Amino acid sequence: MSYENPTKIDPPIDPQHEPLIEARLPVHHGTRTIAIANQKGGVGKTTTAINLATGLAACGQRVLVVDLDPQGNASTGLGVLEYDADVYDVLIGGADLTKVICHSDIPGLDVVPASADLAGAEIELIDIDHREARLSKALAPVLGQYDYILTDCPPALGLLTINALVAADSVLVPLQCEYFALEGMTRLMKSIERIRRAYNEDLNVQGIVLTMHDGRNNLCRSVEAEVREYFGDRVYRTVIPRNVRLSEAPSYGVPALVYDLACAGSQAYARLAAEMLRREGVGPIGEAAE
Repeated sequence: MSYENPTKIDPPIDPQHEPLIEARLPVHHGTRTIAIANQKGGVGKTTTAINLATGLAACGQRVLVVDLDPQGNASTGLGVLEYDADVYDVLIGGADLTKVICHSDIPGLDVVPASADLAGAEIELIDIDHREARLSKALAPVLGQYDYILTDCPPALGLLTINALVAADSVLVPLQCEYFALEGMTRLMKSIERIRRAYNEDLNVQGIVLTMHDGRNNLCRSVEAEVREYFGDRVYRTVIPRNVRLSEAPSYGVPALVYDLACAGSQAYARLAAEMLRREGVGPIGEAAE
């Protein structure tokens, strides 16, 4: 296959959740499980999952992407189009997750795919015991086999996202650089705090990555300034720009870093992966980065 290079805002963020945001992340020496979550749609969760995973794999990390969105865009965006079972069979049918993992064309990057069947899982999970921990239990056998497990969450704070948060060490929040994208942050932080208190006391906010950034836009710059003021160093220095190549790549079933490595979006995600590794101070499993 060939590819053709073709004013100040007061954000609705509750400062009482600052301790959660400012909590210091532990240094990991095993698998790091990160839920990529934001209940608002269209903020770049799937694009971030696909390209951050690719960037981490390019840095020599072993990465597993778990697609928890019924749209299955992370699966198709990584070229995983055919499979016998998916994450629905794991969560609802109790299938062995190790039998569901698919290898992508990216060395070191595997995928647990999703299908439209997952749309009914929210209702079906209600009657299952320990419904909030189904994913955590399923992932247990592969912990230690990967450096990173990235979970692409649906745009809702339902049982699928709850499963991702219960299974995660931390949450990465893609945040679009517009005012309305800030409105859901308080709800998201409250939800993370509830999960932390009830099911996963080690859950932290790994970071916030600003997406769809346009430095020419005054509103965009104002939103960025306010987010950085409230969340401090939890906001990644790397920002993801608006970039047509990021939108084009999924139609070819490849990450943007494969579709057009030189484009601004790909370069931003490459920097984001490097920044994440520097922040966590980790190398391959069991080895601290020097």
